[in-house]
Amino acid sequence: MPKFSERLRELRRERGLKQREMAEICGLKLRSYQQYEYDESYPEVPGLVALADYFQVSLDYLMGRTDVREINRTKP
Repeated sequence: MPKFSERLRELRRERGLKQREMAEICGLKLRSYQQYEYDESYPEVPGLVALADYFQVSLDYLMGRTDVREINRTKP
């Protein structure tokens, strides 16, 4: 299964975004964002949740633990 860095790159490209645009969306410097895609570092948990929410995928999908994109949400 793909790693986090590969999934992140794939999701960004599907939206037609450049790395610089994603860095701005995430509130990061370009190099910091690039480190995610180059498998040099990972965001902290709140950042992972924000990315999963932005791309509307589950954390398991984003982290490469499953190929199922859907988020299991229960209604309150």
